[in-house]
Amino acid sequence: MRLVIRKDSTKAVNVPRIIRIFLLWTGFLAIFVPQATAQRSYSKATLRNGEAAVSEEKLRQGIEFLCDTLCQGRGTGTRGGSEAAFWIARKMERSGLVPFGGRWGHGFRVSGKAGHNIIGFFPGDDRGANTQYIIVGAHYDNLGILGGTCYPGADSNASGVVAMLSLADMLQRMKELGRTFGRSVIFVAFDAKEKNTGGSQRLCTMLNLGMLRNPVTGMPIFMKDIYAMVDLDILGSSLSPLASGRKDYIIMLSNRQFTSQLASANQNPRIGLELSFDYYGSKSFTDIFYGKIGDRKHFIDNKVRTVLFTSGITMETNKLTDSSETLDYPVLHRRVLLIYYWLCSIL
Repeated sequence: MRLVIRKDSTKAVNVPRIIRIFLLWTGFLAIFVPQATAQRSYSKATLRNGEAAVSEEKLRQGIEFLCDTLCQGRGTGTRGGSEAAFWIARKMERSGLVPFGGRWGHGFRVSGKAGHNIIGFFPGDDRGANTQYIIVGAHYDNLGILGGTCYPGADSNASGVVAMLSLADMLQRMKELGRTFGRSVIFVAFDAKEKNTGGSQRLCTMLNLGMLRNPVTGMPIFMKDIYAMVDLDILGSSLSPLASGRKDYIIMLSNRQFTSQLASANQNPRIGLELSFDYYGSKSFTDIFYGKIGDRKHFIDNKVRTVLFTSGITMETNKLTDSSETLDYPVLHRRVLLIYYWLCSIL
């Protein structure tokens, strides 16, 4: 029997055997070769490919926007705070994150003000009943306008917010190249840190009650499903170096969890920061700064593995002089890369 190709509804042409073989092989190549080529390119994609999604200039531009007078110091419940929230939501959308419940902003009341956490979802490959999540958070609010003067809050905490958004960009870049991760990531820009950490307290309430649902599976997310919480708070300065005096350093506080993964990631020749796992050598200040203040404290109270990345409080923190010009962008860039490689090691 010979293969018959219909050219139109009225005529049929007999095709010689050699042409049939040629057509079969052409179809095979068209179907399978592009996929094989794509798989080969994916297999060659390493985590370094994600680095292209972040640069010193992009970090600077993001921080300068959040410090602009348009954002009015990002006070909770103010027009400037809303401008910052909308900008963060747009950035999350462009990063390919998915909103929870079809919206980016999740409102709450604190101290008579309307606060809004901005939350985006990066789905991991594990979508079973035992899905685990890592929260990466940074508070975007600051002091706002006090006495008619705008407090820009570059280091505290525009630096942490822009670092968080950069991590989302890098993970999305790897996803586009075919990389999968076992755990999902919940990216959160917290509001009301300066109002007794109202934003992080609200998120903990939502997790304890199962009010947050996985946008992919529809399953409720409970506190027990959170594998770790990562807090990025004051991350862009080199004005408070460690004892050695080196400007390129980072502090990780975590009750000694995940330290080996960070040390391993730091072996990257493009990073090589000085690492500290306590707060300037003081146990009492380490205990206070890690567990008693900041958005992380509510997760620690809920027995969640919690990690803080910071470059430490400086003489500019919560001052009018906490401006974008005081930050060290080359070092901030390396810190973001280190956190990215470390985060990928636990995903």
